[in-house]
Amino acid sequence: MQRDLFEEEHLLFRETVREFMTREVVPHHAQWEKDGIVPRELWKKAGEIGMFGFTVPEEYGGAGITDFRFNTVIVEEIIRIGASGLGFGLHNDIMAPYMVDLTNEEQKQRWLPGFVSGELITAIGMTEPGAGSDLQGIRTSAVREDDHYLVNGQKTFITNGINSDLVVVVTKTDPSAGARGTTLLVVERGMDGFSRGRNLEKIGMHAQDTAELFFENVRVPVANRLGDDEGQGFFQLMNNLPQERLSIAVAAVAAAESVLESTIEYCKNRTAFGRNLGAFQNTRFVIAELSTEVEIARHYVDKCIRALNAKQLTVVDAAKAKWWTTELQQKVIDRCLQLHGGYGYMVEYPVAKAWMDSRVQTIYGGTTEIMKEIIGRSFGF
Repeated sequence: MQRDLFEEEHLLFRETVREFMTREVVPHHAQWEKDGIVPRELWKKAGEIGMFGFTVPEEYGGAGITDFRFNTVIVEEIIRIGASGLGFGLHNDIMAPYMVDLTNEEQKQRWLPGFVSGELITAIGMTEPGAGSDLQGIRTSAVREDDHYLVNGQKTFITNGINSDLVVVVTKTDPSAGARGTTLLVVERGMDGFSRGRNLEKIGMHAQDTAELFFENVRVPVANRLGDDEGQGFFQLMNNLPQERLSIAVAAVAAAESVLESTIEYCKNRTAFGRNLGAFQNTRFVIAELSTEVEIARHYVDKCIRALNAKQLTVVDAAKAKWWTTELQQKVIDRCLQLHGGYGYMVEYPVAKAWMDSRVQTIYGGTTEIMKEIIGRSFGF
């Protein structure tokens, strides 16, 4: 079925993004995989062509457009070339709502121009060594002292952890208040007591700087708090999770489509027992099954994108999209790797890299098990 999500302006934007990726990313990403990080200069170049902060109002340098289809174009083009090191999705899809919707006028003037230009790279500090999906279990503390907070604690698995200039840190301002004791504070690069640990070695996404963050008596001004009052953090996080999970689903379907397309071409050209692989019934059946499931997933995700734009995407809808598409992504890539035979196990083949990069998809943003729990609870169980 023909896809009808995009309009002319999105197609033109895709051409711009694709040209940028071809010129600025494709020739260098293999080296960034070895380096374990993407250079900051790339962020500034991306900012120059308008790849960041679509929802940022024009007076702060943004486009003032609330249309997740532009975000979708960027994610799909990044996935198409296997550039898993780019933390643009986190910056655009996850951080933008915090930076635009939860900031006051002074904060907007201070942070949003750099957010749009790529000069201020963002991250969010949720996960801790002892608290992942259970956000109420975090232990990083923030104690109010006059016009600042003293922040102490540790975060881990933080995307953009090395490059980030602004980190929205989930803290406990009242440990006895449960969900109402959580507050979001923006910690800035260079604050005394704020340090970065290892750039963590991962199974995949080797060019993405995923780091540990440490906070030792960091004096964070009250002026860096998101929200008018303390205790709003948990609810602010919950409000933004549907968009985060949809972004992951967009990437999952795009990855499945890309790997499936390249595998079909491989099967047309690779021979075994005197025939190309596509001539075997098993190959045709596998491709038929995967193609059907990916197309069904694509149309559900596109409908979720429309719902998000209409402010109608529910937590349950997003949870369904997130768990189904990421599990499908792993299934598709694994079976495509099998069709490649021994070559699929060679890192030089894109399917092998996609296989490694995909494994985290069912974990971050809320595990598959958590997504099913959210959906299950919606039935009143």
